[in-house]
Amino acid sequence: MTKTAGVLGRDGAIFVLVDGDPSSTNLPRIPHFLPISISSGASTCGVAEQSFSSDLFVDCCVRLLEISWNALCLRGAATCVASRKSSMIPQFLLEENLEPIMCTQPRRFAVVAIAQRVAHSRKSMLGQEVGYHIGHPNMKNLTSTRSKIVFKTAGVMLEQIRQHGIAALQYKVIILDEIHERSVESDLVLAIIKQFMMEKSDFKLVLMSATVDSTRYVDYFKDIGKVELITIPSIPCTNTFQREVHYLGIDNMLKMDSESLSTKYCVGEHFKTDAVLSPDVYHLIHTLLLHIHQSEPDTERSILVFLPTYHALEEQWARLSGCSTLKVHILHRSIDTDEALETMKASESCRKVILATNMAESSVTIPGVAYAEQRKGRTGRTCDGQIFRLVTEPFYNAFPDHESPAISMLSLRDQALMICCAESIAMHDDPTVLLQKILNPPESSVIKDALDTLVQIDAFQPAFPGGYHPRFYGYLLDSLPLSFHASVLTLKFGEMGYLHEGILIGIMLDIQPLPILQPFGDQALRKKIRDDYFDERTFQQISKKEATVIANLRAYQFWQRMFKDKFRLEYLTNVSKNQESNAYEILKVEQEWCRLHNLVLKALNNISKIYDNIMSTLHRFRPQFLLEINPPKYLQTSEFHHECRDPELLEPEHMTSLPLETDSSHLDSQRCAAIPYISATDFGATDIVNTLMKVIEKMKIELAVTCVDYHDGSSETYRGPLNNLSNASKRACKFFLTLKGCRNGDSCSFAHNLGSLSSSSVTSKMNPEDPPWPQADIGWRKLVTGGENGHILVVNDKNLKFSSQLHNMVDITPDLHLAERNLVANNLRKVQNVADPSHLTIGDEHELPVPWTRLKRIILVDDYGSGSTLNHHVLQKFFENIAIKILSGPLSSVQIILIMSNIKFVKIQVEKLARECFFVLGESFLLNVAPLKWFPIMGIRQLDGQVAGQVAYVFNMHPPSGAGIRRGDFATQEN
Repeated sequence: MTKTAGVLGRDGAIFVLVDGDPSSTNLPRIPHFLPISISSGASTCGVAEQSFSSDLFVDCCVRLLEISWNALCLRGAATCVASRKSSMIPQFLLEENLEPIMCTQPRRFAVVAIAQRVAHSRKSMLGQEVGYHIGHPNMKNLTSTRSKIVFKTAGVMLEQIRQHGIAALQYKVIILDEIHERSVESDLVLAIIKQFMMEKSDFKLVLMSATVDSTRYVDYFKDIGKVELITIPSIPCTNTFQREVHYLGIDNMLKMDSESLSTKYCVGEHFKTDAVLSPDVYHLIHTLLLHIHQSEPDTERSILVFLPTYHALEEQWARLSGCSTLKVHILHRSIDTDEALETMKASESCRKVILATNMAESSVTIPGVAYAEQRKGRTGRTCDGQIFRLVTEPFYNAFPDHESPAISMLSLRDQALMICCAESIAMHDDPTVLLQKILNPPESSVIKDALDTLVQIDAFQPAFPGGYHPRFYGYLLDSLPLSFHASVLTLKFGEMGYLHEGILIGIMLDIQPLPILQPFGDQALRKKIRDDYFDERTFQQISKKEATVIANLRAYQFWQRMFKDKFRLEYLTNVSKNQESNAYEILKVEQEWCRLHNLVLKALNNISKIYDNIMSTLHRFRPQFLLEINPPKYLQTSEFHHECRDPELLEPEHMTSLPLETDSSHLDSQRCAAIPYISATDFGATDIVNTLMKVIEKMKIELAVTCVDYHDGSSETYRGPLNNLSNASKRACKFFLTLKGCRNGDSCSFAHNLGSLSSSSVTSKMNPEDPPWPQADIGWRKLVTGGENGHILVVNDKNLKFSSQLHNMVDITPDLHLAERNLVANNLRKVQNVADPSHLTIGDEHELPVPWTRLKRIILVDDYGSGSTLNHHVLQKFFENIAIKILSGPLSSVQIILIMSNIKFVKIQVEKLARECFFVLGESFLLNVAPLKWFPIMGIRQLDGQVAGQVAYVFNMHPPSGAGIRRGDFATQEN
């Protein structure tokens, strides 16, 4: 349907290859017997045959690149080239020694599928010659220094450019595939690469698409040099399969009256219509599918159906679920990448039907697709195909030739923040500069609104004579691996004392799949499973989205409390007996436990990884709320207990439901019958719900946004001032103060009131922790005061400098009460020359001057002065052995304080090590180590807001009360 054209450029100019009908463009027509010709006196590369093969086509591309071309835009259209360009072009370039090669795709599914195909064709293991890199939620980096072809999502590429600038583009060829999709990431990457090419063009750029508007890209790159054009006509080649296109007038085929249907579905001549399909449309699709299935004898020929929404996928699937001769697959971005790849496998016993959103419009060829109900290019690639467009031909032709850029529909806060905080030289202090260089630049008023909002919330400050400088809050927001709104929400939770829960909620707003199993096609069963973790009926004015987030938060906490704690305890028991734990058996048990409780293990593990990433980022920046951290709510519910009961079978009407994240056998088995798994008040549910609603309310007035943009599908459709005036006579809008928000904006007939709240009443600055000066002794005083009456043990202080400083602090602190001075002086004990502090707790070679039972605080020093520094192994054994001391009885309770640089703390992942032994970080503060002559001395805060300094990390133990501790299970420990 789209107009096809093609151009080439050279001598530092744009190089565009296009396949299509030259009559649809203003480019010079080239005879069909000469597939390639170059104008303006350039060299000619042609093949004197009536038809050409894709191999010759690619060969010409390679030879042109070898001459002096600097950029290439290749359009595949509906020829044999289209189905092979994504996997073949990189390989042909590699054969010409143009390596390394990087190729971006807009979707994780396409990245993994194409990388697997290319690696297989080259008889190489993934991660060696061919690798790939995808981001959250299934973050995976299968690349190495040996990788010659690397596939990445455009988002990963953008993040690497943001961090490393032009150093992220150390490739000989960069391929941006599927550029017609106009994602935000693709547009930004293209604009940045163009800026690099204007300054340094030692790499070649290839742009690929089946439906690209080539003239736009020629114009876009014209300022980098001379542009020359060539057209490559669309010539059928011998191995191109035939396609036949049908429109809504298929009533002759199906013996149905489609006139009324076309009136309902194709109202008017405008292409914009509601994405909600009527039952008549679902019935038509179902009837057509059965007709194709019955009339096509070859069951290996598959059917691909494009549908507009997730709900439409479910509705259509429900109509097919009873047909045993069809194997139905779902393609949607919420589905795990590994499961989506199942659609690539051939089906021999029954016909494969793929129900998909536009995710299937990626660079991936699904083998055997002979019938498609929307896009011509997805069928007839490996066999002859038919295309059924269930609209009238005039209605279809009213669609625009090319997609609208996604960036034109966003508020641009996230993008402006990223640009301004980036270290890359291609970025600029004024985000307006780069945003206006995008292929279709957004409106200047939208950019200004975004910048004004970022200034208002103290993320930016205006710079002189122009532009903007990020402030601490801006750098911190940009550093989190979350969307803008999820980052804001997470940090506000941290300020309000619920850091752990805020991080988890922020993650769950951005990723799919979520922890709770979502049986595809059965909303009633989904709600039943969700209610086992959180029943929103116990809370008024909470929407479905909030209920879903809270339920998944509690499911994650349930997993930590009831499974992870149990096996952490079992691991420590084995350590005390010098026994090994069987990791494989534990994994099998964990998978079964998750199955019994309707949980998705892969989602739980993904969330854990992102959680640790976010905590590491916070420790590098050290906002003030890290000074005191409340433990996770699920650890504060000592009376909580869950014991699995005899499982129950699902009701028969739910037996055919297809899980979204796992195979269909998951739901026709047994479940734990001890429901609900968590009561309505467990894990601080009331506090978390109330905090969530307060945070949403604050974000509404701070960001002046009616509907936010999260990665789970909701989009920002309205940006403007809150209509907080003249609403006295209106009823309150029940959607406004929710996560999803009201999509009607100012046109809403209900009030968007925020009561007495105003911007000044809710906007608060996110401040960094104060440096440990001029009152340099504050941190040291914290080390020797507070806590319960008992002894302080200092470990790994080889030259005694640290211990001496503690004694000096007692002597020079005039406002320290006399009783406290005597207590600290008498109870301070030090152990020196301990090569491995982990041995201290299990051996007899270092007897303590007091019994273990009288210890209340252990200070473990990462002694930089003597070179006796700590490593991962030492810290792991230290936490394990102290935990065993406590759990087995000799040590009732003790506080561990670790003195270490925050950079090393993050690198070793100390917080994660401690958590595996039931120690939770409760407090941390920068320490002035000038008296010890350690570096860095007093916490140096860098220009990007991060800090480098020595920090005191205070850990408290939270024994696993719900995991069934039996002290007799531990090996006897000496007092």
